[in-house]
Amino acid sequence: MNLSNDSGALSPYRVLDLTEGALALCGKLLADLGADVIKVEKPGGDTSRTIGPFYQDIPHSEKSLFWWAYNVNKRGITLDIETSDGQEILKKLVRTSDFLIESFPPGYLDALGLGFGSLASINPSIIVASITPYGQAGEKANNPWCDLTAWASCGAAYITGDIDRPPLCMGFIPQISAQAASELMTAILIAHYERELSNEGQHIDLSIQESGIGVLQATVEMWDLAKLDYRRSGDRWITTSGAARRLAFKCKDGYGILLQGGGGSVRMVRASQSLVEWMSECDMAPNWLKNFDWANEYDADTLSQETIDRVETCIEGFLLTRTKQEIYKEGWDRGIMIAPVKTMEDIASDEQLIARGFWQKIEHPELEASVTYCGPFVKMSETPLTSRRRPPLIGEHNLEIYAEEMQMPKETLAILKSSGAI
Repeated sequence: MNLSNDSGALSPYRVLDLTEGALALCGKLLADLGADVIKVEKPGGDTSRTIGPFYQDIPHSEKSLFWWAYNVNKRGITLDIETSDGQEILKKLVRTSDFLIESFPPGYLDALGLGFGSLASINPSIIVASITPYGQAGEKANNPWCDLTAWASCGAAYITGDIDRPPLCMGFIPQISAQAASELMTAILIAHYERELSNEGQHIDLSIQESGIGVLQATVEMWDLAKLDYRRSGDRWITTSGAARRLAFKCKDGYGILLQGGGGSVRMVRASQSLVEWMSECDMAPNWLKNFDWANEYDADTLSQETIDRVETCIEGFLLTRTKQEIYKEGWDRGIMIAPVKTMEDIASDEQLIARGFWQKIEHPELEASVTYCGPFVKMSETPLTSRRRPPLIGEHNLEIYAEEMQMPKETLAILKSSGAI
């Protein structure tokens, strides 16, 4: 397909987005790529609109920053698919759509006559992507869930947190939902490629639990092959000798440095020696540390906890005399493996992100203001991605889609609105 330079990679295609929460990230990524993504909400708006924080701290369904983040670049309509009129409208939309993504419980759409089989009979090339906590089948398929329980179900919580504390989720961010949603986008694009060859659609069944297991790297294999029960270690790195090395250290302006110091490899030895040289120049390295044999005394296979604690006490004492920016700049010049742990304030003013034009302002006419958003997830030379549309208001594009594109009489729309179908 030959697209012009000002067209998104997916600009000829339409997506019906019936997901909620952070699972709406899938549709957002497709919209970033240029697809015409139509967010389908119940009349009155998606429940995700009630999730804070809110613009200017004013709780309102049109001011949820959470909802904005996952629905930028989309158009929006209201539709109650539990009504017979709503079901017929969705079927009409499917005729002119290429993808439908949904996060309803297994069997929900089938019970409404809107399952993949029914939709495929209307549009044989439709790709229906279902994302659920545990997949479409199995004894847990219909269990209630939230991001935390899904995080726990895949083992991720077990390896997240401090070694002497209970398991944790990853803070406020719905990490596992976002991870699964991004994988769903990948599956959709693969299915789309296959459709280009066969002209046939298909059903995608993505389990959030299975997606979470997929990002645990080798921890599952460690148990399967060696019965090694990998445990959470917080800001520590557990060496092969069983000792715990710190990764995060305090500095003058708070926790700000992630430092990978150590021995064994040539690169690690050089970085550690450079750090000690800097400490020596500032008269903050004891003689035993100046003469420390990093290659042999700090080898992960034989390293003792006593040695680690002794070395780290000296390092932190030095870092507490410097700001994280000072440490980063000097560390970079000296070849030390060190970097600041950035706060959200730091990220907002990050020179690299600004240089790349990552932050993009989008006008919100209804607020008489512009709002800064994270830009698209990738840069593409031939099909550039843009933040071209702010998140839709509730039912904002009802007239545009129903009346203009579907050519439904306004009198009919008035009846459908009064009945609660739209």
